Amino acid sequence: MIRYTFYQKNPASHYIYIDMEIDQPATELFLQLPAWRPGRYELGNFAKNVKRVDMFDQDGNTLAHSKRNKDLWHVNTGGASQLKITYSYYAAELNAGACFADIHQVYVNPVHCCLYVPDRQNEPHEVVLKVPEHYTVVSSLRKEGFVLTAANYEELVDSPFIAADHVQSDRYACGHHTFHIHFIGDCRPDWQKLKADFIAFTEKQLQFWGDCPTRDYHFIFEITNHKFYHGVEHLNSTMIAIGPGYALHGAAYEDVLGVSSHELFHVWNIKYIRPAEMLPYNYTQENYARTGFVYEGFTTYYGDKMLLASDVFTTTQYFETLQERLVKHFHNYGRYNLSVADSSWETWLDGYTPGAPYRKTNIYDEGCLIAFLLDAKILSLTNNQKSLRDVCVLLYERFGKQGKGYTEQDITALVSEVSGTDFSAFFKGLVYAPADFEKALQEAFQYVGMELIKQPSPLANEALFGFKTQEAGAFTKVALVAPYSPAWKAGLFAGDDVLAVNNRMVRNNLSHLLEYYEPEGITLTVNTAEEVRTLVLPPAKREAFWFFHPVLKRMPDGNFDVWKNK
Repeated sequence: MIRYTFYQKNPASHYIYIDMEIDQPATELFLQLPAWRPGRYELGNFAKNVKRVDMFDQDGNTLAHSKRNKDLWHVNTGGASQLKITYSYYAAELNAGACFADIHQVYVNPVHCCLYVPDRQNEPHEVVLKVPEHYTVVSSLRKEGFVLTAANYEELVDSPFIAADHVQSDRYACGHHTFHIHFIGDCRPDWQKLKADFIAFTEKQLQFWGDCPTRDYHFIFEITNHKFYHGVEHLNSTMIAIGPGYALHGAAYEDVLGVSSHELFHVWNIKYIRPAEMLPYNYTQENYARTGFVYEGFTTYYGDKMLLASDVFTTTQYFETLQERLVKHFHNYGRYNLSVADSSWETWLDGYTPGAPYRKTNIYDEGCLIAFLLDAKILSLTNNQKSLRDVCVLLYERFGKQGKGYTEQDITALVSEVSGTDFSAFFKGLVYAPADFEKALQEAFQYVGMELIKQPSPLANEALFGFKTQEAGAFTKVALVAPYSPAWKAGLFAGDDVLAVNNRMVRNNLSHLLEYYEPEGITLTVNTAEEVRTLVLPPAKREAFWFFHPVLKRMPDGNFDVWKNK
């Protein structure tokens, strides 16, 4: 048995203290802390939050130990019958994939802070929580009071837990499966509406897959006091950070539904259906895979589509969500540089940030559109008898249920098998090569009964001059500049602060000023790396636009209802 005891000394400090006990340790012992967490395919280097490590034998004698690399410790136990490791972990990051501790809660993603013995990962692991008695414990792990038990290390690190002073919970059943919903933080759940919507998309997903590999599943929500949106999938649960709490059933409600449906779909697609490169997970280094368009893209596509198919989302709501994916594709010039497959590989290099402009694409958005294109294409080739769902179910049957990882070649082969057509050219041109999807999307939308309309951006800075902005405090900051646009030619680039247009200060009115002065010519005053510069924008061509906003409309003819329910 390997046991961890969690406690706080000064809750306001954000430090969690952990005592790890190992029975019958080997004389030469290595202790490893993961370098990344499943669900986010970038190195996290969690050891940077470990303040101090001490080791003792069963009699309390101090044992000398050494650190062999950034997250690996070595100790000679001298034949001790028990080894105790004490260390503290700084938990001050509140999102869906980190750890956070304060005066109200102890929230832990064990993959961040639970050391493991490399050759004893298959043993039971136990967590003891020393927290105030009035705290409520939430986790998918087996629970007896303040003691949690995992069958092995992999279950432990795939099972976040929270002990908090304010938890609101309810549950619902779908067939033989029970689904729990927990809210930690300040909010007022409308349980009747929540459960009705959750039951609808849950039943649709169970129908999609045919069965569910877990009998009990937990939606765990960390409610923030500010606008936030983040979810992480786990074996029998999902951790979701969202806010603000007062907008739970207002502006944030569609996000609640969207992220919940997405994370539930991950139960099948990544928790059980996994690429060969990640079976098993290697927690010590990168697990490179080029199939992010499957494990994140397919999930993004179906997370939204399940909400439409279950009538939780109206057609209008779904179109708005899909339009956001389209905007991100057409406004990302990295699509001409790196394929979605190569961008999947590259998440390990620069994570999920935009990174260098024009460099890479987003596996969620590009993968979502790839899934839509495959879905429509399979429907058209099989006279609406087959769809991408059939590919997903085969992945589950042949790989997920068998504990076998799939390869890139397996995906192409399954799509070809289901459609009865060789899809090698499709994958070569749209998945494994830099590509613009416009032509393929127009054909796919037309087949399923949707019209894709290209409209100029309503913002003058985007439509006329080719640069996007975001508000950053008191400043209007340039977020992206389209290559070869007037802004690009003038020398405006991401990170610049736009201070004035024709000597008129910019106060959340940039687009209006540009449109007003455009016939006379535009002079921008910008702050570039703390140097104030003046840029003259070349005349804009009103018949062209540098960023367009796609608009979707349902057509009177087509296969929309067939596609919606497949």
